[in-house]
Amino acid sequence: MERLDRVIFYSLDKTIKTYRQFAQKRFFEQGFDITIDQWLVLNAIYEKPGITQLEIAGKVFKDTASVTRIIDLLIKKELLKRDVHSSDRRRFTLEITPVGTKLMTKIIHVVEKNREIALQGISDKDLILMKETLNHIIDNCKQVL
Repeated sequence: MERLDRVIFYSLDKTIKTYRQFAQKRFFEQGFDITIDQWLVLNAIYEKPGITQLEIAGKVFKDTASVTRIIDLLIKKELLKRDVHSSDRRRFTLEITPVGTKLMTKIIHVVEKNREIALQGISDKDLILMKETLNHIIDNCKQVL
């Protein structure tokens, strides 16, 4: 049996989990009362106003029930507003509140600094190669899904 620390997918998962812990800690240290998952959902809406909940789920790699819970929390924190859709009463629209917009403009500096710290010492060339390699793995897996 192969040792876990020699399996690339173990290393990828460990990398993501370690980065998320690091980023979450930095959010709280900087006084932001928001989780990484909440920020991801808020950022998806910030980037694409009018995005559907299903699109958000796909973008942030969460199931729709998790996204619903996160949206409810963001509404409770007054960072997001939910209204009934104008043409389809079964749907709703999501809008970032002024408080949410203010948070997004402040937190982006922490996000950028987190990335800078995490990627320190890694060349642009290596980052490009890493992204190409990861995309190749994604393509390989999608071919058999």
